[in-house]
Amino acid sequence: MQDVRLGVDVGGTNTDAVVLDGSGRVLAKAKTPTTADVTTGIARAIDMVLAAGVPATAISAAMLGTTQCINAILERQHLGRVGVVRLGAPATLAIPPLVDWPEDLRALVGRASYVVAGGFEFDGREISPLDEARLRAVGQELSGQVDAIALSSVFSPVNSEHERRAAAILREAVGEHIPISLSHEIGSLGLLERENATVLNAALMQVIQLAVEAFQSAIVRHGIVANLFLTQNDGTLMALDYALHYPILTVASGPTNSIRGAAYLSGLRDAVVVDVGGTTTDIGALRHGFPRQAAVAIALGGVRTNFRMPDLLSIALGGGSIVRAGGNGVSVGPRSVGYQLTTAARIFGGDTLTMTDIAVAAGMSYLGDPGRVRDLAPDLVEQARDTALRLLAQGIDRVKTSSVAVPVIAVGGGSIMIPDRLPGVAVIVRPEHFDCANAIGAAIAQVSGEVDRVWHLEGQSRESILAEAREMAREKAGRAGADPDTLELIECEEIPLAYLPGNAVRLRVKVAGWLKLPGRERGER
Repeated sequence: MQDVRLGVDVGGTNTDAVVLDGSGRVLAKAKTPTTADVTTGIARAIDMVLAAGVPATAISAAMLGTTQCINAILERQHLGRVGVVRLGAPATLAIPPLVDWPEDLRALVGRASYVVAGGFEFDGREISPLDEARLRAVGQELSGQVDAIALSSVFSPVNSEHERRAAAILREAVGEHIPISLSHEIGSLGLLERENATVLNAALMQVIQLAVEAFQSAIVRHGIVANLFLTQNDGTLMALDYALHYPILTVASGPTNSIRGAAYLSGLRDAVVVDVGGTTTDIGALRHGFPRQAAVAIALGGVRTNFRMPDLLSIALGGGSIVRAGGNGVSVGPRSVGYQLTTAARIFGGDTLTMTDIAVAAGMSYLGDPGRVRDLAPDLVEQARDTALRLLAQGIDRVKTSSVAVPVIAVGGGSIMIPDRLPGVAVIVRPEHFDCANAIGAAIAQVSGEVDRVWHLEGQSRESILAEAREMAREKAGRAGADPDTLELIECEEIPLAYLPGNAVRLRVKVAGWLKLPGRERGER
């Protein structure tokens, strides 16, 4: 038994685990309620798949998808204190850092901010020389006062020289133990959104450290000796040391894993994926086997960012959604019993009416004790079901790009609520192992590298900058753990920037390949 992979996905309601053999066949799978400390839920899920007879010594790679980083932002918990340094004086003094942040989050994270002389024009020319003396003074002020530093500069995706030099100066003052996030490594063009993403990345350093330690602890506890990876927003993997530097890249990994798992299980490369969990339903589009990326700025916890994120629609509908009957009819959600579903729902002995109870009463599923929902009025069951289906149909329409009926892949444990037909849907595909598509998406994920920046074409040919961009993307993928012999170009977007003086072009290039694992022949899948 070779190249056995363990995939784990921690959701708001359940923690799922799967084990796949080298050919991608599911050897074992498990689903258990997510626990408050996360680690216990991961350990239980691993216990369950290993109990199916998979030897721990056979596992060569373990992948984790987690919602801890996005939950920390949304819940305003466990975030670090960040020193925000922008290189952009005097050009950017009119708009200070974090000006558009929600007040509670700004007070929690942005303890100190500075705008220092430096930065570049779009073509790489200096706006002003880097003020190294001021940076040394800033470093002394931040030393011992913050948990991390976020460093951004005007047009640093074009020229990162000032950011790198500033990081070296700040490092001398604050020491090696304080992480420094550089904006050109995280976001694309657009100073404020890129700066915001960099600050959030810095604020999440402690969160990702705890998540990685929990994962490592659960793996070691089971005697597994394997390469460990985290899944990121685009459906690909990154090595743990890479994830520790870029935690912001994990915030959408949960629903993205489900989309990738749905593509793998169904064999479809272009479709709409509906992932119904216990708390929410995530709807996204598959494009060439990967999640369609959002074309607009994404807000995380009220903060606008511009790093690449999947184009997802989340609605407050899941198996744990609470159903209420009142004078205005039947309502479904937005509140959910979450990971308490197996104790709170009526079919499991609880006293809360949930959508899982409705699905059992309607004959759509056979879980728990159906006798506990036989007293539900048929009108109540029908109205709750119709409300849920209307929400699903509206969500699918919002994700579609045309009125043409499209195939829909239904995954997630809560997808038992989805009927065989929906308006605007050509066919409902329910692949085998649909209930653990998220963990399967983690287990089969590739490793990617992406570059998004502006090139000034004067003195360079189009072919030379394309080759440079591809090489930069390949280098990023290699750092993240990819086997260089398996890397393929999966996306190349070229946008002429007519609004800028001179001959400028924005290039976004992405490559992806398979994990480089010990014992695997080079280039072997």
